[in-house]
Amino acid sequence: MSDNIYRHIVIDEQSITPKYVQIVNSILKAVEMGKIQKEYLLPSINDLSFELSIARDTAEKAYRQLKQLGVVGSVPGKGYFISKTDIRQDVKVFLIFNKLSSHKKLIYDSFVATLGDKAAIDFYIYNNDYALFRKLLQNRKEGYTHYVIIPHFLEGGENAYEVINEITDGQLILLDKLITGIKRDYAAVYENFEKDLFNALKDALPKLSNYQNLKLVFPSYTYFPDEILRGFEHFCMEYAFNYKVVHEIAKEPIKEGEVYINLMEDDLVVLLDKIKETDLVVGKDIGIISYNETPWKRFILNGITTISTDFKRMGEMAAEVVLKGEPKRAEVPFSLVLRDSL
Repeated sequence: MSDNIYRHIVIDEQSITPKYVQIVNSILKAVEMGKIQKEYLLPSINDLSFELSIARDTAEKAYRQLKQLGVVGSVPGKGYFISKTDIRQDVKVFLIFNKLSSHKKLIYDSFVATLGDKAAIDFYIYNNDYALFRKLLQNRKEGYTHYVIIPHFLEGGENAYEVINEITDGQLILLDKLITGIKRDYAAVYENFEKDLFNALKDALPKLSNYQNLKLVFPSYTYFPDEILRGFEHFCMEYAFNYKVVHEIAKEPIKEGEVYINLMEDDLVVLLDKIKETDLVVGKDIGIISYNETPWKRFILNGITTISTDFKRMGEMAAEVVLKGEPKRAEVPFSLVLRDSL
């Protein structure tokens, strides 16, 4: 005897996981637990759409994926039904990011693609807000085998380890950044911010030598870690560059012989606007280096030089840790891409 399917379909409005994926995961879980039996007749697409207050296309997408997994079959005139019950999803991931920027999407896409259909993923975004981060983790469901966490905060993040220490089940994997104070064993796929920036600037030294001053645009209110500052200052002192940390680019005068190392996309736009008001030529009179590679930076000003983590590889490495179950810690590749802006 099967239960009513609607008792088992849970859609979490706070989750970034697409609703059709949440429906698929809910039905798979119900089948795996024996709540829904073989030959169980599923609601029509229209009924599912109406009962769950979702778009018809979302319901259709869920059934299409279940058919691809071989769990659901369909017969004209009969509709959709459970065709296979000998399934088991052993991997259930609680995935939480600080934000969903273009490079974070690269991490997510490669993580999901590498796991394939081997895992159910619940995906959350906390917008660099520690209070929301704490709420999402404390209100999480039970039964996760893995917790994959990117810990970046605008403020309050110094207490993040306390919330993470409350997680006693599943394997913990820190992504992008390490934090102190965690008492349990954990894996990590992370950036070495200080070393990475130092080495990237060292690789750019032949180009940087054409300029006199290096300026790091580092907003006073940011989630970027202070290790970036240390790497910048270490490089400038090691190679005898005049340097300055700029907290507000809008108020900074633009002068010949300077290189601006930019972290935030919004600040890059402000910088480009300020340069347009001068007669300075980018790549000759003034240099620009931008953090994090994105496709459009290949085209602006004939190409903007970037220093960037391999975000696609980061997602793949995190998924490999999940699949292999090894509590290893590994640094993600970081590279310089030289273009005409330097």
